[in-house]
Amino acid sequence: MAEQQTEENVHELDIDVEPLDMKLGPSHPATHGTVRMNLRLDGETVLNAEVEVGYLHRGFEKECESGLYYQAFPYTDRLNYVSPMINNVGYALACEKLFDVEVPERCQYLRVVASEASRIADHLTCMGACALELGAFTAFLYAVEARESAWDILDAMCGARVTCNYVRIGGLSSDVGPEFAALVDEKLADVARLHKDFEDLLLANPIFRDRMEGTGVLPKEDLIAFGVTGPLLRAAGVPLDLRRVSPYLVYDRLDFDVPVGESGDNMDRFLVRCEEIRQSARLVKQCLADLPEGPVDLDDPRVRLPAKGEVFGRMEQLISQFKLVTEGPRPPVGEVYQAVEGGNGELGFYLVSDGTGKPYKCRARSPSFSNTQAMSPMVEGGMLADVIPTFDMINMIGGECDR
Repeated sequence: MAEQQTEENVHELDIDVEPLDMKLGPSHPATHGTVRMNLRLDGETVLNAEVEVGYLHRGFEKECESGLYYQAFPYTDRLNYVSPMINNVGYALACEKLFDVEVPERCQYLRVVASEASRIADHLTCMGACALELGAFTAFLYAVEARESAWDILDAMCGARVTCNYVRIGGLSSDVGPEFAALVDEKLADVARLHKDFEDLLLANPIFRDRMEGTGVLPKEDLIAFGVTGPLLRAAGVPLDLRRVSPYLVYDRLDFDVPVGESGDNMDRFLVRCEEIRQSARLVKQCLADLPEGPVDLDDPRVRLPAKGEVFGRMEQLISQFKLVTEGPRPPVGEVYQAVEGGNGELGFYLVSDGTGKPYKCRARSPSFSNTQAMSPMVEGGMLADVIPTFDMINMIGGECDR
């Protein structure tokens, strides 16, 4: 009887089982709300992964084409709502390239400060969310507290923390005060202290390392073929950083390193972001040390909205504002492309002018859209549990994918 039971059990284990189709998202905390992954599983092994974006319906490009050039800045904030200042800067540089103008030096330095503070916040959000979704809730709190200090810097610059709308065509909405440098030093010290605790806590945890090391690997040749940029590409050993290879603003005057990884797994991506936080703090400190005196706005009424105080007291300024608000700035006919190094890679804006106050065409080359394409080959052949850290390190932002 015992022998018969054993044979029956062996026969049951020998039954062919069809692969399981699982839909992960869009209503799932780990998908960040705006993406669905259609997974085909053989037990815990991912046979196939199809990533579907398109659940947000942001309509960024058509919104920009329906308004005047300067009215697009609030829309750029929502492209990547974790590092909106970089989006502001990228769009403003594209417009200024179209108008063939250059902003004052003080403005350029402050734009770098705003961009790098935003990059710090972006990386902390990415890594903190990854830690949270792998069960490290305490580490997540360290990252969020550090991010608050980075946001304090943005708050001091423009009075907003998330959707900033700070940059303008031809300058900035406001200058910083005399106490700004001391505040930034204090906040960067807080970020460094909390980030070290966060990093040490996770890197000493064997469970975190097992979940990250050797997962989500994709060769650099495949990453390049997919159009992947940013920390994902640098983690695979490709030192592509637009701040270095195609400098804009004053990055060519600043000293910083471009961290790269070796194997291109999720741990390398994590470590690259950790080092980039330190490099961003280094850039901010250099900018504040070299910050020149002078205006933060271009003195050109064809492009820059006049200050409100002058509008209320001078007829010429009132006329200038009326013309810009009703007709918009009118660039020459032509087209431009301007790219900056966003939190997740190359963020580019392609503008076409027909000579009117509205862009004839506005196209955003968003890094998340390109980077998310590479997720399927990253997770295929791996385990179901590897999907979560891989998706977190891709750091997909819905606003960039569903433009």
